[in-house]
Amino acid sequence: MVLNAKETQAIKELQSQEQICIEKYRKYGKDAKDPVLKDLFQTLEQKEQQHYNTLGQILSGSVPQCDCNDTEGRDYNPSGTYSIMSHSPDKDADGFLATDSISTEKMVSSEYNSDVFTFGDTDIRKALAEIQIEEQNHAEMLYKYKTVNGMS
Repeated sequence: MVLNAKETQAIKELQSQEQICIEKYRKYGKDAKDPVLKDLFQTLEQKEQQHYNTLGQILSGSVPQCDCNDTEGRDYNPSGTYSIMSHSPDKDADGFLATDSISTEKMVSSEYNSDVFTFGDTDIRKALAEIQIEEQNHAEMLYKYKTVNGMS
């Protein structure tokens, strides 16, 4: 499989977005006060690294198999750390990190939703669609974290 120039550029741009997500989740994992949120950011950092690696494989001419994991967000049930009615600097800071991360996931998911139509190869389209689903799962996980902690 050989990508054309437009397809190669799209993959490289998506890789750039994934790299930003990796760095953001690494930083946010250090900044978060709540251990549950720290763990979530570590998980998301690893998932974004997998996306980056998948895109690298596509650039190298191979497309990994898809498992279309659409249950990760649905099955995520974080425990609450903060009281729903409480307000504290730590809760506010963690709420900001989670909210900002949801915005990032929405933006990246949108990029995949648009870029998938750049490709004619069915396997690449499936791989990109799978990543897009996983980005939606990440946003759902962050939303559930905010909800259980009274941040939404």
